[in-house]
Amino acid sequence: MIHPWHDVSPGIAGLDLPDNFKAVIEIPKGSSNKYELDKLSGMLRLDRVLSSAVYYPANYGFIPQTMAEDDDPLDVLVFCTETIPPLCICEARAVGVMTMVDDGQPDHKIVGVLINDPEFADYHKASDFPRHTFKMLKRFFEDYKMLEGKQVEVDEIMPAEAAHSIIESSLTRYESLRRVGGIKGLSG
Repeated sequence: MIHPWHDVSPGIAGLDLPDNFKAVIEIPKGSSNKYELDKLSGMLRLDRVLSSAVYYPANYGFIPQTMAEDDDPLDVLVFCTETIPPLCICEARAVGVMTMVDDGQPDHKIVGVLINDPEFADYHKASDFPRHTFKMLKRFFEDYKMLEGKQVEVDEIMPAEAAHSIIESSLTRYESLRRVGGIKGLSG
């Protein structure tokens, strides 16, 4: 069995990384269940059911072979017309990034679109979206944390270039840690 974090290549043949990348979906759009990758086994586990009357506004997952500043794979929201099932690998394009401060740490969320979805084919930057989409996204992250008794700050959506820089840093961080055996649960 392959491990979705460590064994899936983040690059897409013929397309530039970090503009375009593979994403592994953990949570389908419309779900109120918070699934997370179990770092040791590579399987999904149900972390919790959201305590608010909210649902994920986009498919949510991570970019493989990345290490974000919160010591998890780099989060990604993949917008597309359909729900994507958990542990499905999909091809996405970065259009922006939303940064949260969660428990005092930066928690970046790459905002992407499914490459092969004709409805999102012309979306290349955050400003291509209706403004309401990101108001709703910001509100989702504020609300679901609030009823859990957690305080978060959610910044405005930054452009694709900021997302590219964060993806590059996360790829480099992962590679450096992996080289010296610094990733928990990953042998050799």
